[in-house]
Amino acid sequence: MTLRRRVGLAAGAAVAVAVILMAGISYWVVRDQLRGQVDDALRAQATAILRNPFTLEHPVPGIPASAGGPAPYVQFVAADGTTLPRMGGLTLPAPPGVAAVAAGNAPAFLSDVQVGGSHLREFTFRDPSLAFSGQGVAVQLARPLSSVDNVLHKLRLILVVLVLGGIALALVLGRLAARRVLAPLAEVADTAQHISETEDLTARIHVHSEDEVGQLATRFNAMLARLGASRNELDESVRAQRQLVADASHELRTPITSLRTNIELLLQHPDLTEEERGRMLADVVEQTEELSGLIGDLIELARGDLPPDAIEDVRLDQVVAECLTRARRNFPHIRYETRLAPVLIPGTPERLGRAVNNLLDNAARHSPHGGTVEVDVDQTGVRVRDHGPGVAEDDLPYVFDRFYRGASSRGKQGSGLGLAIVRQVAEQHHGSVEVVNAPDGGAVFTLRLPLVAAEASGDGWLDEPALPGVDEPLAQEPEEDPEHREHDQEQRPAAQRSAD
Repeated sequence: MTLRRRVGLAAGAAVAVAVILMAGISYWVVRDQLRGQVDDALRAQATAILRNPFTLEHPVPGIPASAGGPAPYVQFVAADGTTLPRMGGLTLPAPPGVAAVAAGNAPAFLSDVQVGGSHLREFTFRDPSLAFSGQGVAVQLARPLSSVDNVLHKLRLILVVLVLGGIALALVLGRLAARRVLAPLAEVADTAQHISETEDLTARIHVHSEDEVGQLATRFNAMLARLGASRNELDESVRAQRQLVADASHELRTPITSLRTNIELLLQHPDLTEEERGRMLADVVEQTEELSGLIGDLIELARGDLPPDAIEDVRLDQVVAECLTRARRNFPHIRYETRLAPVLIPGTPERLGRAVNNLLDNAARHSPHGGTVEVDVDQTGVRVRDHGPGVAEDDLPYVFDRFYRGASSRGKQGSGLGLAIVRQVAEQHHGSVEVVNAPDGGAVFTLRLPLVAAEASGDGWLDEPALPGVDEPLAQEPEEDPEHREHDQEQRPAAQRSAD
């Protein structure tokens, strides 16, 4: 059974119960009123009899017609049960207790009796002025109820018709009301079916009112909006992953092919000179490092698609200072001018450090030998400017795309993923990154990040050690053992290739 039919039946049943109750109450009220009039007439005549003493041989006192007239049937019953009919020519039945009333041992009472097919209302009471053979006498007054019964019979027929008609009308109106009330639910069902058949999450339900059904429609629309947004994000994520896999496959093919070719040549030509063999082995090492850097960048991009690690308050200026120490070590031929104001941001230090490293490495690669890279940290974020050739106007919209390498970057070390990682980190921290060409040459990269606090070092920040500037010598690094120094020198080319 459908919900609409169940609601219609429930509404019809509720109305039917109400109609039946009202009909029953009306019937009993009318019945009591009509029978009460008969009872009042009998009690009025009994009062008249008691107020006007008479003997058994005299006429029974009556009441005026305005009060209902005298009772048509009168009978006397002695205490021993002797019946003395007086008026009406009928012998009235003597219910149990009449003799007790005549003897004065029971109160007066009303009762219904049947005499010769007639329905009578009878009132039995004791008259102290009457006596029969030295016994008390009870007086029985009776009035017919035929007129009352006729009225009640007609009333019952009318009420039955009204009840049946009311129930039928209630069912019809309940069905119509249920259809109207549940119309939004039917729209919800139709929309859900449409979505299941077409997977169209743009469908919406019209909100007709602000009641519970309207709230359901509103929340259903909100759920569809969230599902649509989630699916768009999922589709975009899947598309990006497919694109990443396709681009990675293409980029990995070149170093792997070159590496395989060099190894096959070494195996097939054992008579190569030491110089040729050394040159080919150097190419193998370089291609291996390039492959390692590319794989590292791919892993970093994949990590960026995962939920961020625990967010904490990070001193951005300290992160940049640590990155500058690394940049000075890897690119000693570059001068760094720094202006680092204390800035506190919410983020992940490791990811932020990777983004800043990539910006510094990118600036160093595009700077001339002995060139200057300017690094600023303030409330707007991090700005890194080089004094190289800048970015071609045609390349500006694409420099942060994965594997994109402009004309000025071709032939240089890099995987084409460094700046893509920067943008990913910025978006992960609810920030942004942009690049513009400086009027006097070079490119300016700006990493904008939301702040927790930004104050001058003298306005509440703890004193920090002075950061090395352009004219300040770096702190002397502790002595390292030869094996560690040799290992660090071997790792530097790979580090230099970690960013575009």
